[in-house]
Amino acid sequence: MKFDVQSYPYSSKRNVIYSKNSMAASGNPQVSAAGLEILKKGGNAVDAIIAMAVTQTVVEPTGNGIGSDNFALIHMDGKLYGLNGSGPSPKKLTRKALVDRDYESIPSYGVEPINVPGTPAGWAAMHEKFGSLDFEELFKPAIKYAREGYVVQPNVARLWDEAFEIYSKQKKKEEFKPWFDTFSKDGRAYQAGEVFKSEDQAKTLEILAKTKCRDFYEGELAKKIVDFIKEHGGFMELSDLEGFEAEWVEPISTNYRGYDIWEIPPNGHGITVLMALNILKEYEFEFRDTTETMHTQIEALKLAFTDTKEFVAEPSRMKYTVEELLSQDYARHRKELIGYEAIEPTVGDPKYNSTVYFCCADKDGNMVSMIQSNFRGFGSGIVIPGTGIAMNDRAENFSFKEGHYNVVDGGYRPYHTIIPAFITKDDKPISAFGIMGGFMQPQAHVQVVMNMIDFNLNPQSALDAPRWQWVGGKKVEVEQDTPNHIIRELQRRGHDIIVQPDPYHMGRGQIIIRDHENGVYLGATEKRHDGSIAID
Repeated sequence: MKFDVQSYPYSSKRNVIYSKNSMAASGNPQVSAAGLEILKKGGNAVDAIIAMAVTQTVVEPTGNGIGSDNFALIHMDGKLYGLNGSGPSPKKLTRKALVDRDYESIPSYGVEPINVPGTPAGWAAMHEKFGSLDFEELFKPAIKYAREGYVVQPNVARLWDEAFEIYSKQKKKEEFKPWFDTFSKDGRAYQAGEVFKSEDQAKTLEILAKTKCRDFYEGELAKKIVDFIKEHGGFMELSDLEGFEAEWVEPISTNYRGYDIWEIPPNGHGITVLMALNILKEYEFEFRDTTETMHTQIEALKLAFTDTKEFVAEPSRMKYTVEELLSQDYARHRKELIGYEAIEPTVGDPKYNSTVYFCCADKDGNMVSMIQSNFRGFGSGIVIPGTGIAMNDRAENFSFKEGHYNVVDGGYRPYHTIIPAFITKDDKPISAFGIMGGFMQPQAHVQVVMNMIDFNLNPQSALDAPRWQWVGGKKVEVEQDTPNHIIRELQRRGHDIIVQPDPYHMGRGQIIIRDHENGVYLGATEKRHDGSIAID
């Protein structure tokens, strides 16, 4: 038989999945299987999510890697915790240093945009606080996939091919050679159905498992990372890695129609979701698929996003506090800017009085929402020789504008795009959810939350519903299944509508919901990805 695994001419339907005991949901079936394997060994939700996170770096290198960052919202034993696993820029990475190299913006690829990776430290911190199984046990599924090989899934293959084309433009530069040595096959990208294996990754993960990830920051791995980056003119020093640890943070929230919606505080932009919802809860919405509903959602999100892109940075550098940005008085003030026609959003004054997402739940009711990312696919294109470690390009999320709150500078964490989410009601855990995809993430969070709470869609339908994405000014991308009459009416209101034929651009998410009445879990996974739910 001859067929194209990237072509799906007919619409299909996924049902909500139920489970009595536990559930692992991700965008990759091999990741979900790793989570379930740990749960069946008696591990808790945190054990399982760490195993999933480690496995993600192996089987979905197109969205994250060992050299990436991560964030998590963890509901354990009746309390919600937040973990910020994002690293700072090297101390020598400054705007002046880049200007001296004749850069007019922060480069997307190469050794310059690499920040200290927070992912390994995030795994270790989660295990130290909540883990129940041995740390090395959690690495076994990923090590097996790396050493014995795993089958490349269709969406991963498609993104792999795109990455190959991007990095091929840099192929003559010596620092990119290890990427091709590690992640190409016979001068091309790996295709769906082919088996990828990496002994380098397997050995690196074994070292991380045995040292509880400290070798990445203070051992032989750290030295290999710094030596290679410095050899090719990068800014990383051993002192940048030494002593780095992930940070436990207090999650932030807003109450939306009786439900508490939780996000990680800045330096991430999850606060965008809460600011938009603060504006939207000033309205009553009866139906989802109307021009008025979609117009109001877009305008509210534009206003929130414009503020956060200006103000969100390392907390110590921010002009306004979280409390000021989430003030309901400020939300009402911003609401007054929304009218019949599309607006060109401007920054307000709150003083007025890209990635992999996965989630897990265990038999004891504990739930974890987690996300992990290099930023641009494989990241900077820099792979440390002999390790399989693909390094992030997260420093690109700094601003290059002199005097900006988020201007690139040494030792700071940048504005961060990856955001896990959580929902509680009356202090009970209701949902671990997230939608990956760069600057689409807060926009998708808003839409999915409203789909479930305002419009009573089940979690699968909440993910399946047509999405939109504001991309700047009055430009809005909409999916092809958006009703045409709404598209035309939005155009008449001044929106510059672009019909996006590629569903990948609209994010990929997972949802787990706890049904407290029946004591079961409900799971939903993305139709736009290779999503999978594993249950026990």
